[in-house]
Amino acid sequence: MQEFTESRHNFEECMKCTVCTAYCPVLQVNPLYPGPKQAGPDGERLRLKDPYFFNYALKYCMNCKRCEVACPSGVRVADLIQSARIKYDKSAPKLRDRILASTDFMGRLARPFAPIVNGVTSLGVTKTVLDATMKIDHHRSFPKYSARSFERWLGRRAKEQAAFPEQVAYFHGCYVNYNYPQLGKDLVKVLNALGVGVQLLDKEKCCGIAMITNGMTGLATRHAQHNVEVLGKAVDNGLKVVTTSSTCVFTLRDEYPHLLGVDNSAVRESLLIATRFIFEKLEKGAQLHFRDDFHMKVAYHTPCHMERMGWGVFSEKLLRMIPGVEFTLLDSACCGIAGTYGFKKENYQASQEIGQALFDQIARVAPDVVACDCETCKWQIEMSTGFKVMNPVSILAEALKTDED
Repeated sequence: MQEFTESRHNFEECMKCTVCTAYCPVLQVNPLYPGPKQAGPDGERLRLKDPYFFNYALKYCMNCKRCEVACPSGVRVADLIQSARIKYDKSAPKLRDRILASTDFMGRLARPFAPIVNGVTSLGVTKTVLDATMKIDHHRSFPKYSARSFERWLGRRAKEQAAFPEQVAYFHGCYVNYNYPQLGKDLVKVLNALGVGVQLLDKEKCCGIAMITNGMTGLATRHAQHNVEVLGKAVDNGLKVVTTSSTCVFTLRDEYPHLLGVDNSAVRESLLIATRFIFEKLEKGAQLHFRDDFHMKVAYHTPCHMERMGWGVFSEKLLRMIPGVEFTLLDSACCGIAGTYGFKKENYQASQEIGQALFDQIARVAPDVVACDCETCKWQIEMSTGFKVMNPVSILAEALKTDED
């Protein structure tokens, strides 16, 4: 792993304005967290003198990157905090953390027994036991597993997809492959309507973000190195790589070099969120045809990592293009779940308090669906508000006019 230096995340540029502190969602609800300025640039000055000054309260950082969006000096505040955890935190991950972070392993294990696993994990007694023994909060429900993987579904259609004049590779991620293949199918439907075929990558692995945040940095690094090699093969063949997960694409593009020291420069600019790829195709003259009878009241939540990349605008513009969509852009806010963060008993209350302003606004807007590009935001919003959440790609797919219409 590449060694981090004091200049790596440019903390010297911090001018102590405390804007990052004002925008930190954790600091507003958790008095144990020192805040991004103290945990990041201020703390780094001390840590460089002596690792003794490492603060275990850094674990409360959600890595939402809102401090970095707010920073007028461009300091990578959240990266400073996560890098310090990687470098100085010598505690071993708990069994709970390993289970929550091992999405590929758990997906492969659960898929053959999906109906049984889904039934057991939804039981109140199971949640109570997990709360008492592993500190996975009993309010949380695990996402349901699919009995069939997306890879298997698309693999059977490889020849059909290869016939399209333009091709892209799809980094589907764990969620689409093991939990919700329909999102992948929706992407294929939309891209095929644009004359684009979809290819699987050669044995992709989990992007590794949950491993990074749960102290499994070595395994995350190995995943990153494997994925960069796999992505490189696709890019060398002239393909763009699209994803439907804001967290996956952010991790692949930014966390690999910034936190893991894995060089992705050969592939980084070819990695796009699907809504950006689709929007740019339409801007160049491609067309999608929509149903005349489609009507939907949509409220769009911009995930924190989409906001950090500045890419929420592509999903917003696409949704506004659909005739029959009554669109509301929700205020910039963190939903509070931050991947596995909100599943942990010690973080659950703060997680809900962080998201409350967003939940309240959704209730006031009362949409038919909330649109969002992040799967864990989907789980949090659906659990906390009762409103259905759909990826913008799935809304596009539902609105498309097909030959059968």
